[in-house]
Amino acid sequence: MIQTKMTLFSARQLTKDVWELAFTGDTEAFTRPGQFVNIELPGRFLRRPISVASYTDEGMLLLVRLAGAGTADLVSAPAGTAFDTLTGLGNGFDPEERGEHPVLIGGGIGIAPLYGLARKLVGMGLTPHVALGFRSADDVFYVEEFAALGCRVFVATEDGSLGTKGFVTDCVRNYLPEADYAFVCGPTPMLKAVDGLEQLKGGQFSFEARMACGFGACVGCTIPTANGPRRVCKDGPVFRKEEIVW
Repeated sequence: MIQTKMTLFSARQLTKDVWELAFTGDTEAFTRPGQFVNIELPGRFLRRPISVASYTDEGMLLLVRLAGAGTADLVSAPAGTAFDTLTGLGNGFDPEERGEHPVLIGGGIGIAPLYGLARKLVGMGLTPHVALGFRSADDVFYVEEFAALGCRVFVATEDGSLGTKGFVTDCVRNYLPEADYAFVCGPTPMLKAVDGLEQLKGGQFSFEARMACGFGACVGCTIPTANGPRRVCKDGPVFRKEEIVW
């Protein structure tokens, strides 16, 4: 973990409540896709934990969903604003452990860390399949960005306005029967549904949780696992399929 200043370079609205934010700054603390940052917002008591969508030596990319006054302040900040940021938090995904036929599965804003993972896998010479779930076509984002990496992308919407009507698990069952390993991020009900897919022999699941400190001191984000209580911020947010207790 490194405490540093990250400077907002640009902001782009993707949907009615999702924004893409590009920052410049020190990214040496990042070692894997799936890690997160904890950003201090002026006048706000707690920092905001946000998954990193991608990073380079020059900066990082965040996908942010408006969830309250704090994130509203963040996405509306002018370019050039510097934020005190804890970087390189969490364990992230291990792209070396991926089974024979891996698939990346994301729901809503949970697709953010999967983009960086997809970039990493493509850089390793792989072409991952990606299944993304949204409420409706109006909520869809980053499909073109995944496709531009060379990924084969499947989309599900709950109302059927784009792609498969239903849930992201329907995409996996119907179009990816060979998939045997999953990298997953999204709301807890989606994670549980993916875990229930009989075809998956293994996987890595990134959990969302409310956090205060973001680095393991307050234990406020502790969840039960097969190995006892674990902190989402410090021991996660990524846990192996066999560790998870629902």
